[in-house]
Amino acid sequence: MKRIIIVAALLLGLAVAASAQPKAIGGRFGYGLEASYEHYIGNPNFLEVDAGIIGTTHAGFRLTGTYNWVIAQPNWTSRGNWSFYAGPGLTMGSAYTNGSDHFLFGFLGQAGLEYKFWFPLQLSADLRPTFGVSDGELYGDGIVYGLIPTLSARFTF
Repeated sequence: MKRIIIVAALLLGLAVAASAQPKAIGGRFGYGLEASYEHYIGNPNFLEVDAGIIGTTHAGFRLTGTYNWVIAQPNWTSRGNWSFYAGPGLTMGSAYTNGSDHFLFGFLGQAGLEYKFWFPLQLSADLRPTFGVSDGELYGDGIVYGLIPTLSARFTF
């Protein structure tokens, strides 16, 4: 019984700590359309998870996760907050081309600029250089690479 109470107390403490951290949810538009979720860990750094459809030439689905460090927060405006951020991440998914599905896996970096308004809206622009592999002749040699610029809009809570 003591173990159950201890585990329940730890889980409750973890849930309270997680709910106290700022979060944001919204969408990203670049080489496809993605749903995006940010969870701030040790403010101002954050974890970003995105899922969505990719491309037009090689239509498919991709799931991406990045850990971003806030590099600078310039005070350019009297209201709202600016942030430069960058960090590493992983991506995986599948793409359909030449009549078959191909699995993708890759490493990426992310660097960008975001603006958090004084009301619950956040806008950002970033670049994601990506390098990885595919299980087939997706790009001619099984190598996946790219530099993907994106724009994002998220609701903060």
